[in-house]
Amino acid sequence: MPLEPDHLSDEERLAQLGYTQVLARRMSGFSNFAVSFTIISILSGCLTLYGFGLNTGGPAMLTWGWVLVGAMTLFVGLAMAEVCSSYPTSAGLYFWAKEMAPAKSAAAWAWFTGWFNVLGQVAVTAGIDFGAATFLNAYLDLQFGFGASPEHTIELFAGILLLHGVLNTFGVRLVAVLNSVSVWWHVGGVLIIVGLLAVVPSHHQSVSFVFGHFVNNTGFKSGFYVGLLSLLVAQYTFTGYDASAHMTEETNDAAVAGPRGIVRSIWTSWIAGFVLIVGLTFAIQDWDGTLATSIGVPPAQVFIDALGQAGGKALLLIVIGAQLFCGMASVTANSRMIYAFSRDGALPFSKFWHTINPGTRTPTNAVWLAVVGALALGLPYLINATAYAAVTSIATIGLYIAYVIPTFLRLRQGDRFQRGPWHLGAWSRPIGVIAVLWVVVITVLFMLPQLSPITATNFNYAPVAVAVVLGFATLWWLVSARKWFLNRSHPRNLADTTPHPVPTPR
Repeated sequence: MPLEPDHLSDEERLAQLGYTQVLARRMSGFSNFAVSFTIISILSGCLTLYGFGLNTGGPAMLTWGWVLVGAMTLFVGLAMAEVCSSYPTSAGLYFWAKEMAPAKSAAAWAWFTGWFNVLGQVAVTAGIDFGAATFLNAYLDLQFGFGASPEHTIELFAGILLLHGVLNTFGVRLVAVLNSVSVWWHVGGVLIIVGLLAVVPSHHQSVSFVFGHFVNNTGFKSGFYVGLLSLLVAQYTFTGYDASAHMTEETNDAAVAGPRGIVRSIWTSWIAGFVLIVGLTFAIQDWDGTLATSIGVPPAQVFIDALGQAGGKALLLIVIGAQLFCGMASVTANSRMIYAFSRDGALPFSKFWHTINPGTRTPTNAVWLAVVGALALGLPYLINATAYAAVTSIATIGLYIAYVIPTFLRLRQGDRFQRGPWHLGAWSRPIGVIAVLWVVVITVLFMLPQLSPITATNFNYAPVAVAVVLGFATLWWLVSARKWFLNRSHPRNLADTTPHPVPTPR
């Protein structure tokens, strides 16, 4: 009789799931949490879409939208965490889908879950580093007159991606250290920013402004529709916490540390993000000037109006540092997903992408695929003014579809689901149902137009990107992949199959 998951070592449980330990298992539970917390990065997601939120719902929806989305995201994360505890592997979501789906369709469920996960991971890396480029461009404009133009932003975007690719290739141990430092940078950064904005300015907005002022500069007449669109600010910020699952093959006590990393990263970000949004909005000195800022970054304008040029630029550097940490961690997690998916042959040229660097024991080829894919998603900004909002929509849609498929399958399993050492008990079903319903709503919502009238320069191309990836994955599945994906006996996969040791009791 096979041993229960909570009676196995990390390596034994991984072998039981069908994989040999290859990646170096160096991460603690805190380090695992740190990666997801860093990728959520309230100093990245909240602030890079802050201007979008000011025009789409205004302060009221920025504040109350954050409360609502944070609560719903916690349901999604709790449901994911329970499944993560049962299947602690870098393959993550698509492997979970394969294990819980009906046998005849298991490979198909895994295939499409994996492709949505890849799409979301690449898009979220693009969104994070593009946001960092935008803020860096604003700082360079203030300091050196380096104008905030689309061309300059794309140049900085490419440079930041290159930096993160190099760090994840040659500075593996440094990346692990920086991920831990990032937690304190984010917490300390929020406290410094909110503290200074609360104390230094002589004028602050009213409570009714922060919690009740609704704004609609989208061109749509329906306030309800605009309020729903505004939820993108918070929902995009709450992405990337599947990193804790993708890092489980490098984490000690993975069946407990991975789930805890997911949940802890969400609730800590929820609290800290609320403090940041409220503190920033209270400190707006000039509403019209903030919306029409010449440097292209409304939070930077708030900093400068409240603290002066020197103080504003200092806070801007804190934000940029957090965003660079965030992008670095996103490339790390993205590469682990690509490594795992290609290990199962799901990407073109899979053998190349899942090659492990013998010196660092990390998938460096996968790192560079993540970098190039993110760059490609950001390039439309040169011709489309709303490209950044579209990239964030793509990231949110891709990731949340991948997040919720395993939850849906877990609900279908009912009592047949084999729980890991971290589980929800009797709360599993109600939490799972809420998670599935919420993801259905936001998936439809973020594919809808964001500005009216709709033109070629403000078109939300998220549905196009999702359709292209889904179409490619569907075609490949029908033509070829259905014959071999996750079929270990198929000749295509024999070269990638390593004999696994038989688990023995500890």
